[in-house]
Amino acid sequence: MASFIHLNDGNQLPWIAFGTGTALYGRDATESVQRALDNGFTHIDTAQRYGNEESVGRAIKLSGKSREELYVTTKLGKLEPGETVRDALLTSLRKLNLEYVDSYLVHNPAHHQGRLRQVWKQMEEVRREGLARSIGVSNFYVQHLEEVLSVATIIPAVNQIELHAYVWKDAKPTIALDNEHDIVTSSYGGLSPIVRFPGGPVDAAIKQIRARLEETRGAPVSDGQVLIKWLKQNGVLVVTTSSKAERIREYLDTINVPDLTEDEMRLIETKGAELHRKAF
Repeated sequence: MASFIHLNDGNQLPWIAFGTGTALYGRDATESVQRALDNGFTHIDTAQRYGNEESVGRAIKLSGKSREELYVTTKLGKLEPGETVRDALLTSLRKLNLEYVDSYLVHNPAHHQGRLRQVWKQMEEVRREGLARSIGVSNFYVQHLEEVLSVATIIPAVNQIELHAYVWKDAKPTIALDNEHDIVTSSYGGLSPIVRFPGGPVDAAIKQIRARLEETRGAPVSDGQVLIKWLKQNGVLVVTTSSKAERIREYLDTINVPDLTEDEMRLIETKGAELHRKAF
């Protein structure tokens, strides 16, 4: 399977990203991001709201990797009175020590109630200026997407939402709208069924699929790889994180795991629909 996902603006991005929210929220992410880069990640996902852009920038510099090797995503937080999207992005770029980001996402529609259309027009301007190569949204569902699409001359390239087997059924209308406009759906919290909600109906399906994949591959396959592979085969960009180098390599190795069959893909979706649980 391809290691890159093509965007509707002509750009492409690595199929998996190392996230710096959740466990790294408000914390120095230098060591964690360095570990991710040293073990093969090239896509780093951060946000103004995470409060760790400076340390992400420090890790990128310490990695010694060229800018062209890396893909960096950050997100627009709540604007201060009088602050523009450009102002906020320039602050993020200064913290990241970068001249541009590869993706810039509107982090949450709730931060811009009544102003989503204006905010999106400003997002389009920073892309035209080259401060962001691609622009998109995060935590946007059908009504928020429709509001942006009503004024967009540049369609969002990415929509990052909580997405795993236990929210898949509810997310399907959003995924359908994303697909209609060639917007890449990105997942955070994709491992929630095994990390946050163990013992649910998906567990038995994962165990069954894992056994078949291990037999086919002739090598170990983890529960996490089953879920990541399921997301990837659904065309979803995966954002995940770990403090362990071994786990980081495991996530990246998912690309080498055999494909799930159509029946196995359906089984995870069907079992996931038996329980609705949001982690965030």
